[in-house]
Amino acid sequence: MVVYLLIVIENCLIVTLVSSCHDLQIPMYIFLRNLALADLLLTSNITPKMLQVTWLGGTVISKTSCFIQYYFHCIATYTQSLVLTAMAFDRYLAICHPLRYTSLMVNKLCFNLVFWPWAIPIILIPSEMFFIGQMSFCGSKIIDHFFCDFTPILEMASTDTYTVVFEDFVLSILLAFTPFILVIISYICIFIAIIKMSSNDGRQKAFSTCSSHLAAVCAYYGPLIAIYMFPVGGNTPYENKLKSLLYTAITPLINPILYSMRNQSIKKAAQLLFRKSVKINP
Repeated sequence: MVVYLLIVIENCLIVTLVSSCHDLQIPMYIFLRNLALADLLLTSNITPKMLQVTWLGGTVISKTSCFIQYYFHCIATYTQSLVLTAMAFDRYLAICHPLRYTSLMVNKLCFNLVFWPWAIPIILIPSEMFFIGQMSFCGSKIIDHFFCDFTPILEMASTDTYTVVFEDFVLSILLAFTPFILVIISYICIFIAIIKMSSNDGRQKAFSTCSSHLAAVCAYYGPLIAIYMFPVGGNTPYENKLKSLLYTAITPLINPILYSMRNQSIKKAAQLLFRKSVKINP
């Protein structure tokens, strides 16, 4: 619960700072605000029920509530993936095309890079939910997990799951694997551009602008790849729970820290907000 409270406080602070500070109204921080919103949705959708399961040693969830939880889990997960891709593209333009950055990253492009990471999952996920809703669940009613994830839901199904599995595979390729490849390509181009820089100060400054994002990408995609793409030796339910906990709780906790620890703009905005709040409430 302490971790959850810290997640809410940290990410709400990021959203408040970016929304209220004029100096942070630039693409990099606008993307960061949307990443914080996705983190809030992901953890708030899962953690309260997880705490109930932990305290009571198990609990009951209706079929409809389970599907709703899985729906918002998919939206938050895929939105994070697409927002991280947008942030990688932004860093690519800033480092590889610095002189053209302001002319390329115009308001319209920035809006699209914020709008579509939310719109695409909201539009596509209902098709998978439709097929899940058509399945029969006449077997075990026990979900051996702390939230309604894809595999635990399928384990309860008593009908053929091929269509649902194929649908989920296609969505994962489009909204998780392809963005991950695009992030890798962006950072290959970024590292090449950094190596070609003649100034050591320039290299250091360029790397510092993308190091936080790179750390967030690793913290997010590492557990996802371990669980869903390359399970070493086959994941047990217990191992899946631990790995799921990394990207549903630990990643949302460390993301604000990664982006604010060495960021002077965010620190200044936080100090300004604190001073304003002190003046309002002496």
